Amino acid sequence: MSNPTIAAPQGPAPADGSPAGRAPAGGRSGRSSRNGGAGDRTPRAPRRRGLERRNRPLWMLLPGGILMLVIIVVPLIVAVVMSTLDLDQYTLQSWLQAPFLGFGNYVEAVTASPLLRSIGISVSFAVIAAVVTLPIGLSAALATQNRFRGRALVRSLFLIPYVLPAFVVGTLWRTMLQPGGVVDSMLGAVGAHPGLWLNGPLSYWSLIIVQLWTSWPFFYLLVVAGLQSVDPEVHEAAAIDGATWWIKLRYVILPYLRGSILLALIIAFLHNINAFTLPFVLFGIPAPQDVDVLPVLTYTTSFQSFRFGLSAAMAICSLVLIAIPLFVYLRAVRLDSGEEAQR
Repeated sequence: MSNPTIAAPQGPAPADGSPAGRAPAGGRSGRSSRNGGAGDRTPRAPRRRGLERRNRPLWMLLPGGILMLVIIVVPLIVAVVMSTLDLDQYTLQSWLQAPFLGFGNYVEAVTASPLLRSIGISVSFAVIAAVVTLPIGLSAALATQNRFRGRALVRSLFLIPYVLPAFVVGTLWRTMLQPGGVVDSMLGAVGAHPGLWLNGPLSYWSLIIVQLWTSWPFFYLLVVAGLQSVDPEVHEAAAIDGATWWIKLRYVILPYLRGSILLALIIAFLHNINAFTLPFVLFGIPAPQDVDVLPVLTYTTSFQSFRFGLSAAMAICSLVLIAIPLFVYLRAVRLDSGEEAQR
């Protein structure tokens, strides 16, 4: 005896003759096919609105661009124009009608002024101050790396020379370096009598010593920040392997600090080569020839000799000098990473 087969209930057949539950060819339903495919079209946003969304970051950069144009580009153009004119105290009031010299001021600055000597003094001063402060800041950062009682107080005391204004630092050291001052008294107690600190050959080294005192905490800050990126497991692995402090410093810590040290060197060089307040307050005007750095020379040429066109040419030369390490600095921080990604 055969079992009766129970048929499943079937619904009404589709109107277009296609099997139930299956969409016709092309993925369109019967209704959409009857409507001529109008139901599958997605409304698109207007093209203008899409462009506005894509260009929105450019509008956000507009205030900063206008500010840079007013503060940087416009004064730079004015300085370039001034460097081509014969500007002095007589022609300054109507400087647009001043005699045009072209590159005459640049030729005079290189051949008939102490510009090259000032560039040498500024570069040597900036390099020595940056290189010598590096081990000082590195040693201080390594000494305060581990936790100990009073570490916060020690770190705060380390930052005092850096946070003091340059005018205060210059006035303080000018008082200490006077003949018969604190420095001479301390050296005289041990039988040393070096001579004048603020005039003569020792003035150059006085400027370097004061700059070392006021700028080494900058290296200390950047090295401390770099030490925070060292993984504690690396220190533990080095301790398990029995590495000495020198091996640990050379092969474990310094590779992590390479970027911070390079950045600190470049920034310190730029800061030192632009130093004006410290030598101005420390030695006064006119400054000794051994400390006649480029910013001070530009200032005296402009506001004592009233050769405004010549001083503008000196300022442009200093800008070219600064642009070289500045380009290295921009490459170091990878500000052009977007352009490299596009390439």
